[in-house]
Amino acid sequence: MAARKVYHSPMNTQERITQHLEREFAPSHLDIQDESAGHRGGAGAQSHFRVVLISDVFAGQPLIKRHRAVNACLADELAAGVHALALHTYTPQEWQARSADARPSPACAGKP
Repeated sequence: MAARKVYHSPMNTQERITQHLEREFAPSHLDIQDESAGHRGGAGAQSHFRVVLISDVFAGQPLIKRHRAVNACLADELAAGVHALALHTYTPQEWQARSADARPSPACAGKP
């Protein structure tokens, strides 16, 4: 099987993730944080991201279906070096009920 070629524009990984998610989910709120500094790759690795994504697209969907949709949308980024996504996916109503707050990401066990 031939190796999969992934083309990346001059944008950084976080910008590409933002572009993909905005196009696919038309979010009412999107917050993406690069958490790579707290992991083995260190700052600048662009390998670990925390994503808070609020979209009407998630209405009536269980959490696993939401996460699968985000992972499918970001398949190229995951194949090209994004190691981890901490996903927080909500409908606008769920987000409002949470008082616009998502749980923090867990500490990385691999961080020296």
